[in-house]
Amino acid sequence: MLAAIVRRTALFATIWIVLSENSAESVAFGLPAVAGAVWMSLRLQSPAHGLRLWRAAALLPGFLAGSLAGGLDVARRAFSLRPVLRPGWVVHSTSLLPGGRVALGGELSLMPGTLAAGCEGDRLLVHVLDCQAGFEGGIGTQEKRLARVSEGP
Repeated sequence: MLAAIVRRTALFATIWIVLSENSAESVAFGLPAVAGAVWMSLRLQSPAHGLRLWRAAALLPGFLAGSLAGGLDVARRAFSLRPVLRPGWVVHSTSLLPGGRVALGGELSLMPGTLAAGCEGDRLLVHVLDCQAGFEGGIGTQEKRLARVSEGP
């Protein structure tokens, strides 16, 4: 447990330093922010199922490809004279642990055209621009990629 706290504190402190451009004025805000981030990360992702940061790099190509495809789709719809919009909800059942569900929802919310709106048990609720566009397959693919990073040996 102590090793997980030390690793996560180092990670979140590094992120804070980068985001604040190593500004001395930000220390008063950074200390509680880092402590809160460590506490929340331990609640969402137990040390027994820790994030494999070296594996996280494998998520980047899929995330960038999904973001590009989603952005092009949203742009096409925005510039279309008659945009096809069939907004609605996709309910995705997932086997991810609670922290993994939060991470999947956060990742989906960063992609254009989708917005994770919460969980009901093991089901992730995702709002999409077009219910008939086949988002379910993409969500499942992202879940499998995330599972390889966040769970298992």
